[in-house]
Amino acid sequence: MGVRVVQADITTLAVDAIVNAANGTLLGGGGVDGAIHRAAGPRLLQACRALGGCDTGDAKTTPGFDLPSSWVIHTVGPIWTGGDHGEPAQLASCYRRCLAEADRVGARSVAFPAISTGAFGYPATEAAAIAVETITAHRATRTQVLLVAFDRPTEDHYHQLLDP
Repeated sequence: MGVRVVQADITTLAVDAIVNAANGTLLGGGGVDGAIHRAAGPRLLQACRALGGCDTGDAKTTPGFDLPSSWVIHTVGPIWTGGDHGEPAQLASCYRRCLAEADRVGARSVAFPAISTGAFGYPATEAAAIAVETITAHRATRTQVLLVAFDRPTEDHYHQLLDP
């Protein structure tokens, strides 16, 4: 499995699956969640309604609809409350479950945003370390993973971990 870092708008990437850092309702919100819902079109909201929400640390998949990606893997990251309430394990579970969903639907490439680092307040450095550790431990050989940074500081965090 290859892991690459890119600074980009995740909604524009031509990969098999993109990951949506969603809230528990899966019905859209701010940040990357809102951007994915806007770019995918109204059928994404209909598909998400049928899923009945998602628990923190879990993942569920819908078609990509109007996106260049075939699939959207929705995951609900933890809200940061200091790190002593299971947040690291929940965040690692998000990455593992998303990779399992990518395997399940046959996605050969998957792009991840920095889960929980926006409105959910997870410190970017710690979140990047969990992302890289969890993804590199995944054994699927057919999956190309993109770590998508919305800004330069996040991109730098990923590069420091992957290119020491």
